Amino acid sequence: MPDEATRVDKWLWSVRLFKTRSQATQACRNGNVKIDDQPVKPSREIAEGMLIDIRRGPIHQTIKVLAPLSKRVGARLVPQYMQDLTPEEEYKKLQAIKAHDGSRPHGRGRPTKKERRDLSTWFGWD
Repeated sequence: MPDEATRVDKWLWSVRLFKTRSQATQACRNGNVKIDDQPVKPSREIAEGMLIDIRRGPIHQTIKVLAPLSKRVGARLVPQYMQDLTPEEEYKKLQAIKAHDGSRPHGRGRPTKKERRDLSTWFGWD
């Protein structure tokens, strides 16, 4: 299944880093995908051993290409084609943001007046 030449946007979609290929293409066009600290175009070909840096929201992922791939594979097969070199601190940043996003557990009803005040100071709505 490994291919000789694969576009970076197609590879990112194939290893399930992006839900759709158009999202992967848009990330490349926006400069959120870099190889050797240089923004890449979606048509850039990848090779085994390349390091790809992806900026997705608050985190910065580093992915190593283990094999080129042009067809989407199941989640169990992804480790054969990529290695995630992202430091654990990056994922902790994401967890911290999710913990303070202001959402409420299902079934808790509307926020109380005190909770609304706390939310507005947290988000700076005052």
